[in-house]
Order: sequence, then C-alpha cells, then structure tokens
Amino acid sequence: MSPNGRILIRAWFDAATIIARAAIQGALWIALAAASAASPAHAEHWPNRILYFTHSAGYRHEVIATSQAVLAQLGENSRAFRVTATEDVAAFTAENLRHYAAVMFFTTGELPMSDAQKAALLAFVRSGRGFLGVHSATDTFYMWPEYQKLIGGYFNEHPWHQKVTIEVADPGNPLVAFLAPSFAVDDEIYQIRDFDAQGSRILLRLDPASVDLDAPNVHRQDYGWPLAWTRSFGRGRVFYTALGHEEAVWRDPRYQQMLTNAILWTMRRGP
Repeated sequence: MSPNGRILIRAWFDAATIIARAAIQGALWIALAAASAASPAHAEHWPNRILYFTHSAGYRHEVIATSQAVLAQLGENSRAFRVTATEDVAAFTAENLRHYAAVMFFTTGELPMSDAQKAALLAFVRSGRGFLGVHSATDTFYMWPEYQKLIGGYFNEHPWHQKVTIEVADPGNPLVAFLAPSFAVDDEIYQIRDFDAQGSRILLRLDPASVDLDAPNVHRQDYGWPLAWTRSFGRGRVFYTALGHEEAVWRDPRYQQMLTNAILWTMRRGP
C-alpha cells in the first residue's frame, strides 16, 4: 500500500474513533441528565407552590388569617413561591400534591384525615419534597406515630408567654445565619416532648436564664427547649419552629426571613 493510502486509512480510523467517543459521551450526558431530572436536588423541575394547611381540630389560633396574608406576601416578595391556603383534608391526594413543592402545617388536634390521605402526605415528603410546621403543628396528630417521626416531637405545655431570649444554636446554618447570636422575642413558648434530638438539627433554642424555671408545668429535658429545627424524612426536608403564636411575631422581619429561608430550603431552591 502506498504511503498516501496508509495516511487515508489512518485518518479514517481517527475520525471514526472521535465519532464513537462523541457518541458514547453523548449517551452518558443523556443518562446523567435523566438522572438529574429525577433527583430531588434538581427542584427546578418541580412546581413552586406551597400548600398551607390550617385546619384546627383543637384550639384555633387567631393569628391564622394574618399568617396566610404574611406568607402570600413573602412569596410575592421573593418571587420564588406561591402559597395556596386550605383547610380541606381532601387536598391530600397523590394527584393534587404533585402540584406542590412543599406542605406547611399550622394545625391542632387529631385532624380528620383518612389513612389514604395520611399515606399521601408521607409519600409526598419521602419522595423528596418539603414539609414545614409552625407553632401548633406539634400540637397535632398525637395518635399517629408516623407524624412524630415526620415533625420530630410533640407540644408539651407552654409555661411562659412573655418576652424571652432566644439563642441561635447553629449560627452557620443559612436558615438562621442572618440572626444575631441571641435576640429577644415576646411570644408563647412551647416545650417539646418525645423530641428526636439525634435526628434533628436544632437552629434556635430558649435561653433558660430568661425565664422562671420554677414556674408551674416546666418540664426540663436533656435537650433543653428547642424552638426551631430541621430534619430529614426519607428524601424530604423538614423544618419546624415553635414560634408564631403572636401576630407581632408574624410581622417581625426576622421571623419572616427565617420562614422564607426555610421554605426555599425545603423546596431545594436556597436560601
């Protein structure tokens, strides 16, 4: 074979090799893209809607209407989420929940949800979507053990309704990093029982020096008095704060910023 022939064959072989490699790499990129789209980390493929559930089977908080307005405004301000408020348990179906990135509870008592509706909520969070609870969300579903595993603990009386000092327990966490190391809030202060301290990351806790520990119904725990935390449930992200009884708290820019950060975090869009 002439030198020119060998050169042509070599050039053809090199070109074929390049094309083959490109085809393999293209297939790999397609596979990675498909995997990414299925991953909860790629929340841009999800809706930006929050289902705000405010059904009260026990005590009904007067601040609920204010909270709905505040959350709607936070969504508009951030341009990152929209809030749909409901008290209808019929919203908890797999078909309906697929339109939401997270569910938020401001609830009380044994909610009239069927087993199928409860299963839909758990499956929703386990799949990688978000769950948030505010204030009396821990005063909910005492008779449903899976709910405690979801939210992390239960309400255990509130011996203080006053101005207290709150400590930032995890100052490096982006949900609360903007806060001062400690700050004052006037609110109804919950105690928590059956708290999953090992499975939860405490963000805020009560400074016990700011309250009367000899007051009636004070329940001391090794984990102290957590007032906000995050946790995981399946692939889902969970946030809870015990604050939020008073309207002034909902109007507080610090509380609003924390809620905005928490919503974005559960949606995997930030903060």
